[in-house]
Amino acid sequence: MSLAPPPARPPARLPDARRRLPPVHKLLESPDAQALAAEHGRTALTAALRAALDTARAAAARGDGVPGVPALLADARERLAAARRPVLRPAINATGVVLHTNLGRAPLADAAVDAVAAVAGGYATLELDTATGRRGGRGDAVAALLCDLTGAEAALAVNNNAAAVLLAVSALAAGGEAVVSRGELVEIGGSFRIPDVVRQGGARLVEVGATNKTRLGDYEAAIGPDTRVLLKVHRSNFRMVGFTAAPATADLAALARRRGLALVEDLGSGTLVDLTAYGLPHEPTVGDAVAAGVDLVTFSGDKLLGGPQAGLVAGRRDAVARLKAHPLMRALRPDKMALAALEATLRLYREPDRLAERLPVLAMLAATPAMLEARAARLAGLLAGIGGLTVEPGQDEAYAGGGSLPGVTIPTRTLALRAASMGAAALAARLRTGRPAVVGRLSGDRLLLDLRTVAEAELPALAAAVREAVA
Repeated sequence: MSLAPPPARPPARLPDARRRLPPVHKLLESPDAQALAAEHGRTALTAALRAALDTARAAAARGDGVPGVPALLADARERLAAARRPVLRPAINATGVVLHTNLGRAPLADAAVDAVAAVAGGYATLELDTATGRRGGRGDAVAALLCDLTGAEAALAVNNNAAAVLLAVSALAAGGEAVVSRGELVEIGGSFRIPDVVRQGGARLVEVGATNKTRLGDYEAAIGPDTRVLLKVHRSNFRMVGFTAAPATADLAALARRRGLALVEDLGSGTLVDLTAYGLPHEPTVGDAVAAGVDLVTFSGDKLLGGPQAGLVAGRRDAVARLKAHPLMRALRPDKMALAALEATLRLYREPDRLAERLPVLAMLAATPAMLEARAARLAGLLAGIGGLTVEPGQDEAYAGGGSLPGVTIPTRTLALRAASMGAAALAARLRTGRPAVVGRLSGDRLLLDLRTVAEAELPALAAAVREAVA
């Protein structure tokens, strides 16, 4: 009789490296952890330690070893510090895109910054008539300045231009029809389309004309008993060239008056001054639209106007009054800081001869090649001596951005950076995550810093950021 061999014993199981990691409560008992808890709070520290342990477990499972208590506490300390860093923080725009939407569009003039600071930390006369002691109108000062600068009978401000268009359609065309040229059914940033705004405003969209040509007769043929508004939209983020046609604004205004309708024009990035005076292509101004007979003109405050984010409306007194009385107005109204910045910015337009030196957007758009070359030379001097960094001056093209001056390129000057210790993408990432964040643009194996969007006062901070990133 033969006996079966005993079953083979499984090999001895090696201890899992992850078992050597200390539990959270043990880490919390260390003196260093207690010091962190006193600074950041026990709840925040516990969460940071758990996250550090999760990272350590994943590393141990890959065979990367087990960190000790000091390393785990250092990881938690960095996580706590990162949690305290504000997500919204100052940045230096070295992209060459003046109205960079991701970087906050128009930087404010010094006067506007001072005005915001003056009202931000305390009470302000937001809706107080100081002469009578009674309740005043929010935004009355901004409205008065807009009327003075554009020739409009009345004006108001809301929180952005899309809101201004929505409010205008809601107040003037809800339950009826809004007639728009097919060539003006634009889409702005964030997939926000004019047809969507019209529908949200409670109106039915009536498209007229062809994509490239719309005539006055197309508008007139589309007018019916339910028509309330003729809506004209500036193609602020693209340009149509070639076989095109569109009726003059004055002719559309005359048609609207003849048929008892309102003409609303969305000027998009709208400007209050003739840009040709600064060597830029002509853009229709708000004053031009008012003079042509448009009932309501809507435009942005944070684009070519150079102020804070806002939607501005200027036009006929009776039309503006209907917008002010609409329930949406309360939901869309700007706060005291936006109004303070707007008022200060608009006051600068009363001295047009000094506008380019006081308004950052115009200063950047109007800077001459000689000015930019001098700026590039100064920055190159500040970067000299950084080990492993190669700096090459060059020429390129900048853009207005923000849906303004579509298709228009502006000559600019750049510095191309190459770091011996890392590639251009890695250098760009280090600069983006620094303090301040520095954003340039990549061109092959080089990082370009465009001097058109970098102010003189920012050059030392920009050089210091590059030095730290390379080091």
